[in-house]
Parts: sequence; C-alpha cells; structure tokens
Amino acid sequence: MRQFTAIVNPTAGGSAAAAALLDVARPLREAGADLETLYSRSLAHAQELARDAGERGRVVLAVGGDGMAGGVGGALSGSDALLGLVPAGRGNDFARALGLPTDPAALAKVLLDAEPRAVDTIEVESAVHPRTVVLGSVYAGVDALANRHANNATLLRGAASYYAGGLRAVTTWRPARYRVTVDGREHLHIGYTVVAANSGYYGSGRRIAPDARVDDGLLDVVMIRQAPRRLFFALMNELKDGTHVNRPQVEILRGKEIRIAADRDVPYGADGEVDATLPVTVRVLPGALRVLC
Repeated sequence: MRQFTAIVNPTAGGSAAAAALLDVARPLREAGADLETLYSRSLAHAQELARDAGERGRVVLAVGGDGMAGGVGGALSGSDALLGLVPAGRGNDFARALGLPTDPAALAKVLLDAEPRAVDTIEVESAVHPRTVVLGSVYAGVDALANRHANNATLLRGAASYYAGGLRAVTTWRPARYRVTVDGREHLHIGYTVVAANSGYYGSGRRIAPDARVDDGLLDVVMIRQAPRRLFFALMNELKDGTHVNRPQVEILRGKEIRIAADRDVPYGADGEVDATLPVTVRVLPGALRVLC
C-alpha cells in the first residue's frame, strides 16, 4: 500500500485545494493508505517539502494548479520519487495532458493502483533563473502577458480569467522580433508568441500544441506570426480544439534545446507562473519524472 504526502497550496482557487484533497483523501484512507498533509508557505517551501517526502519513499501529491504541479514535479525531476496530482487550480493543464479523471474516487484509484509512467520535464535557464525545472510549457509573448493578467484577476476564475486576460493583452501588444534557435538552427520570427510545449495544453484547456506528447523526448515549438488583431482573436478561439495549427500564421518545430530571444523586453512564463523576461533557454529532460496517471 502506497504512503502519500499531500503538499497543499492554500491559495490555489481559494479553498478549492483543501476541498479537492478532502474529496480524494476519503477513498485513499478507506482503502487503507497512509496520508499526511503539509501546507506550503511558498513554492520554494513546497519544493523543499516534496524533496523530503520523496526521500522518505512517500508518493508526493501536488495539490493545486499548474504552478504547484510544475514546482513540485520540477523538484522531483531526476529522482526516483513518485508524483501524483490532485488538480485544484485555474488551469490544471498538465493533469489534463495526463488524462487524469476529475471524479475524486476515480482519481484516488489511479493514485492507489496505477503503474508509474516516466514523463519528460523541461529545464529552464535564464539570467534571472539559472536553473528551474517545470512540466508543461514555457511561453514568451502575448500569452505570458495574458497569464499575468489572469493571475491578477480577482473577479474571474478558470478559463474566463484566461480569456479576459488574453483580450486585455492583445489590445496592447505590438509584435516582437524573435530569434528562436532550435537544436542549433536559428529562426527569425515576428509575431505574438513562441511556446516550447511538453504538454499539449495551456491557458486552462487551450490546445496550443495538439501533437505534443509528454514522453516523446521532444518539445513542440509553436510560433504565431504577426497578423491583424481580428485574426488573432479567431486564433484564440481555435485554440479550444487545436485547429489554429492549420493557419499559415502558425509554424510548429520540434527539438530538444530551444533558445528564445527578442528585440525588446518580452515576458515569458512557465506552468502558469510569469516573473521574467527573455532571453531564455529550455531543454527537454527525457523520462526524468515518474508520475501516477
């Protein structure tokens, strides 16, 4: 029987994190599993708690949104520790990419019985962050700005906050000149964003990279070129089902190491967190994390 340590982000979705854990904890304990709950004071503290629990041989449950999942998963990357997710944030995009059930009883069964799956992680390196490891994607441009607006939203939740944030970001955005280097080959790009995706989803269920796989050892690099704003709004709508990739303004590359730079200060984010500007280098770490899904 597995032993679990749940690390809870108490700010994720208000009280949603505690409620989500409570719903999953009941069937876990009824099955006889040992479960301890720890509350993090910060993402760095959550990572410290995760490493300690992993070293004690416990399954680490990241309870919260994509920032929590990415932070805790990144802390466990490269170790033998097992990660489980209890989604309780605005987006929950990495959980979506893993196909995790939303029903608490079904999720508990996955955590109790599923075989570990090795998935890729992303090493992120910049002047501000010498080395960070995340799970889902790194995005630079209007989407990072939109995500910043969504994180600061107080009246809207979930997909609505991302959509409102996107509208606000697009109305003020002017296309940047990017230099995107994929496995040593440079590509010049003028437009809205560059996304290095491990997961196919970001922004609360938007399929930015429909063909991305979390265990193929590659990152999908999605570049959206300059276009009239009305067309970009159409692209935003097409992100719901991934049909934006059929537009001539969208180019997709694949690689293991990607460097993104721009001609001005362009914000970039990772797994729902935005606090830095380009340039940034990202590298895929194949099969670096064991996760229950």
